[in-house]
Amino acid sequence: MIGHRQMGLSLLHTGDVVDARTHLDQAIALYDSAEHRPLATQFGQDVGAASLSWRSIAWWLLGHPDAALADTERALSVARETQHLATLVYVINFSIWLYIHCGNYSATKALVDEYAPLQDRLGSSFWNGWGMMQRGCLSALTGNASEAVRTITGGVEFLRSTETTMWMPLFLSHLAKASAEIGQFDEASAKIGEAMTAVKTTKENWYEAEIIRVAGEIALQGMEPDATKAEACFASALEVARKQKAKSWELRAARSMARLLCAQGRPQAAHEILDPVYGWFTAGFDTLDLREAKALLDDLAF
Repeated sequence: MIGHRQMGLSLLHTGDVVDARTHLDQAIALYDSAEHRPLATQFGQDVGAASLSWRSIAWWLLGHPDAALADTERALSVARETQHLATLVYVINFSIWLYIHCGNYSATKALVDEYAPLQDRLGSSFWNGWGMMQRGCLSALTGNASEAVRTITGGVEFLRSTETTMWMPLFLSHLAKASAEIGQFDEASAKIGEAMTAVKTTKENWYEAEIIRVAGEIALQGMEPDATKAEACFASALEVARKQKAKSWELRAARSMARLLCAQGRPQAAHEILDPVYGWFTAGFDTLDLREAKALLDDLAF
């Protein structure tokens, strides 16, 4: 069980999402609460709850948001049942990021508010740093870019002081987007460059497609938008997402490409890029990415 959990976690982060989910399936199948719950004191968290949290992210990446949300709800339930503080902090943290990916920012805020006093009780610098990132990224996504830049910048420095590299590409990507929104385009380019370097250095490839897509969006902003660079970034993001079978990243990249093509007066090409990706999905149509993709397709209807 422990072996499958660790393999799933490692494969997920290196971009082998399909095999990661298979290992996490096996870890969850082997989990028995009566037998394995005491292992939380040896491995840091309840293995069943932790495995569900990671499988939820795998499900989302693979394009199954409903299954992802079901695993998250189950992970939170198991974590609360354990009455083990470290497990609850761990599961709430990663549940927050799943809700962020799904675009449910009200549920995100509720968990962020619940997390804050728990992290204080736990007294861990590592988890305090993640709390800063939660607040900063939520600010970035809900219209407060200036606050996001301050909070994420502090969080990056704080986490680096603990010598962790985990999820730094994601955090730097959000920082880059927020910096661009407040007109700090040089800083945005620098931070997205740092995110790409972090992927190459640590091999944490699961977020690579999204970093490349964000680089394309940043290229379209500023005093001299570069549509050629943006189109190349979106094409590369699509390629990486397809290689990893990460349908949710593919949808975002296809949507960005379609918007660019539409702005260039090429609605037919935009429709041909986005429609088959959107049409692949069979569930999760109330999540933000799918709602936005559907709205764009409706605008492109001819």
